[in-house]
Amino acid sequence: MSRRGLFLFILVGFLWGIPYLFIKVAVDPENGFSPATVVFLRTAIGGAILIPIAIKQRQLFAAVRGWRYVGAYAFLEMIGPWILIGTAEQKISSGLTGLLVASVPIWATIFASMRGDKTVWHHTRLIGIIVGFIGLIAVIGIESITGAADPLSIAMVLVASIGYSYAVMMVQSALPHVSGIAINAVAMAMTALFYLPFTVVQWPTHEISNEAIGAIIGLGVLSTGAAFVAFFALAAIIGVARGSLVTYLNTAFAVVLGVIILNEPLTVGILIGLPLVLIGSYLASRKPAAQ
Repeated sequence: MSRRGLFLFILVGFLWGIPYLFIKVAVDPENGFSPATVVFLRTAIGGAILIPIAIKQRQLFAAVRGWRYVGAYAFLEMIGPWILIGTAEQKISSGLTGLLVASVPIWATIFASMRGDKTVWHHTRLIGIIVGFIGLIAVIGIESITGAADPLSIAMVLVASIGYSYAVMMVQSALPHVSGIAINAVAMAMTALFYLPFTVVQWPTHEISNEAIGAIIGLGVLSTGAAFVAFFALAAIIGVARGSLVTYLNTAFAVVLGVIILNEPLTVGILIGLPLVLIGSYLASRKPAAQ
């Protein structure tokens, strides 16, 4: 990997590792916004960054023409998952959220098998799925039994992760020649329009903290707009498949930043489940070498 590729790899890992921290601050019930408002502001800012780039690429209208698939992608990648994660983070830590989202490669591998990918049943990938699920069970079980986390919030994040895993696979097969920037630009516009009425109704009447405002700006500019630009620049260098390995770096950043900045506890469930989920996800997403 070139120096530029390595820089982008670390940058994307950071930009997609920090949103859970931003969301945690932004959805503070006392000083922040409602989860729906956070999704609206995030996608409005992110879309404003990506749409001009998509226009410059001359790809925007190609994405618009595929609105049915982009709409389904928006629902599975943004409309559903981002409201679930925002709601969940009112009760669980940002680090635990990042860890649960790291299960995406496991779900993606299962969906790939359902779509005819026989390499899923290779022993390495099968071991990865099993190890990953053991990690998830350990996290969910320990966090729930000890009372360290709300079981319903954990379930919300897992549902969001399942949506993430299928969304990308679906839109890539349906619109293979449309740029990822354009697809995400249109998807963000759709998501912002969907949540606009909720934002009008739920706009906070209490005073918003500077921290929540800063979190929204960071979430929209860095973790939504800039992150997608950086990821697709990385994918152009090392490919989408290798670029997706940044998931493991995201998780590490999410857990560490939550502990350092938000003083979140490093619980037994996270300590046991984190390495198992990361190892399982890595093995599950690793395709065997051609024989």
